[in-house]
Amino acid sequence: MAVNHHELTKQQFGDQAQAYLTSQVHAQGADLVRLAEWLSENPAAAVLDLGCGAGHASFVAAGVVREVTAYDLSEKMLDVVRQAARDRQLNNISTVHGAAEQLPFADGAFDVVISRYSAHHWHDVALALREVKRVLKPGGKFILMDIASPGRPVLDIWLQTIEVLRDPSHVRNYSAAEWLQMTQQSGMTVDKLLTDRLALEYSSWVERMKTPEVLRAAIRFLQQQTSEEVKQHFQIGEDGSFTSDTIMFQTQA
Repeated sequence: MAVNHHELTKQQFGDQAQAYLTSQVHAQGADLVRLAEWLSENPAAAVLDLGCGAGHASFVAAGVVREVTAYDLSEKMLDVVRQAARDRQLNNISTVHGAAEQLPFADGAFDVVISRYSAHHWHDVALALREVKRVLKPGGKFILMDIASPGRPVLDIWLQTIEVLRDPSHVRNYSAAEWLQMTQQSGMTVDKLLTDRLALEYSSWVERMKTPEVLRAAIRFLQQQTSEEVKQHFQIGEDGSFTSDTIMFQTQA
């Protein structure tokens, strides 16, 4: 049976929702510390967490702003967010189901939109960014955190290939230059941008997505057969663990 991209994404993440809640890569990070700092400038804000996943960014936001709407394509992810919010006594989080490209919110509904480790799954980033701009109040902020492409073709193609082998719902990791262009085209201007590196432990990385053994073997083959330039940039280890580039930026709407 043919499956569209949104259905594929829901299938991929629905059954792994609990694994993402307990994932150390997702639950921790310097970007979450920075997110709390950036959001603390506007404690009365209404915040939308776009593609909230298991809710880690929502939980951080809920500690520093007035209210958070956790929004995701996967109902199972939202079930995990609701239960975790109750467990953490975060009473200012609500959940809404839907896609990034069609937000069911009024124009100017939010002071801040945040998104973490979600945009590389969006079917149409340009449309999603226009929706972000629409639901932000004038002068509102958009904060994005994601894995980034290094930008250079030889590194980019390797990264996109192992990502889609691991997870067929992957669309693309974008470079900093691509993000700057796309946000500008949507009518927003980046005023803060940071890049970093994220170490990924191989076995937990593939296990989170329940990647089939045949595709794990293909990833390991590509890791072993690639050029020294790729091996050095991604710091590929003997066990398959590697390091990706990350990006975090804030725009003014």
